[in-house]
Amino acid sequence: MTRRCSLLLLSIALLGTGFWSGAVQAAATLVDVATINSGDTAWMLTSTALVLLMTIPGLALFYAGMVRKKNVLGTMAHSIVTVAIVSVLWVVIGYSLALTPGSMYLGGLDRMMLDGMVFLKEAGKISVSPLATTIPESVFVMFQMTFAIITPALITGAFAERMKFSSLILFIASWSLLVYAPIAHWVWESGGWLAVNGVLDFAGGTVVHVSAGISGLVAAIIVGPRNGYGDEPMPPHNLVLTLVGAGLLWVGWFGFNAGSALAADGRAGMAMLVTQLAAATGALGWMAAEWRRRGTPSVLGLVSGAVAGLVAITPASGFVGVPGGLVIGGVAGLACYLGSTLLKGWLGYDDTLDVFGIHAIGGITGSLLTAVFADKAISGVTTTLANQAFGVGVTALYAGVMTAVILMVVYALIGLRVGSHTEVEGLDTEQHGETVA
Repeated sequence: MTRRCSLLLLSIALLGTGFWSGAVQAAATLVDVATINSGDTAWMLTSTALVLLMTIPGLALFYAGMVRKKNVLGTMAHSIVTVAIVSVLWVVIGYSLALTPGSMYLGGLDRMMLDGMVFLKEAGKISVSPLATTIPESVFVMFQMTFAIITPALITGAFAERMKFSSLILFIASWSLLVYAPIAHWVWESGGWLAVNGVLDFAGGTVVHVSAGISGLVAAIIVGPRNGYGDEPMPPHNLVLTLVGAGLLWVGWFGFNAGSALAADGRAGMAMLVTQLAAATGALGWMAAEWRRRGTPSVLGLVSGAVAGLVAITPASGFVGVPGGLVIGGVAGLACYLGSTLLKGWLGYDDTLDVFGIHAIGGITGSLLTAVFADKAISGVTTTLANQAFGVGVTALYAGVMTAVILMVVYALIGLRVGSHTEVEGLDTEQHGETVA
């Protein structure tokens, strides 16, 4: 096992070397402590906690309620272990690769282990990121870490109830460095090639949701459907958990979107407002479509629609006003309902918790509509539909291909799926030696 893991890590290193050619040094930026804005810092500390809340316990509960009882603990463990793995990788190398200057495609290696991040009290100096100069770099690193955490955690819903825990660990670690870090650099670092080409993504429509949603679809197809999928009922075991998780996601999303302003200012306030509006119209849009098609509005549909609206407003939240928030959420609620029902039924893939149907379709919808509703008076920038479509296409292609490569390597090393007996008995007992009472 140790030798196989070493080979995988070596493969990661070799695959990544091409990104570093032409990289420049990314020295820490030191400023006077007095220049740090206490209001901005307080808001960003709060936003960081809110975004972490989205993964644990928010996403963990949201996903756990929708699986079968025998897989509840295993599903929640996916979120917990993702937090642990990505936190360590982000500090060791992820932040340096994703959000420091380098080439157009990836940051350099000189900020590994957060080298240069300092607080020199006696000298009155502190390091800041060039992307957020009014808050300590430590706060910016931690805030962005929470984004790096939730993105691969979202993917786990696509193959819930059937992937080996050891395989999940290798997949999460590899995906975090090979997929998330490069895409974050392309879009959010000022010299990234998609940023230079005018692609707008305020809080993660492409970086988080399109990449996770497309990766989830690829993973669901490669791992294969659950035993009995399509032939036997697999209802959610406890929708109360899902509702509580959805509520935590909804509240945490204010940190996700409004926090991405990186300041306690008017733009953050507008981002928070349109986030609330999009969640509301997303819930109503899904409810209306489901009510018309099925004859009854489900509670699961309501919260799914709210999440769809939240996903879609994410790339647009710092660029649009009230009309944009209302329309983007409503369109996403309808689009994601169709994607999670009709499209999934036509194509027959087993995306257990609708990662593609909500996150990819919602992220694509929001990213494209950003071009339609972006208001220069709010953000000072606009973009074109062609730019946004290009960003979506590049992100989807890269995430999809790299996810397939990573899964094939993991399969060759240790396999992907649990055995049939384990799947029948449940991952809680067979993979973790525990059960829900």
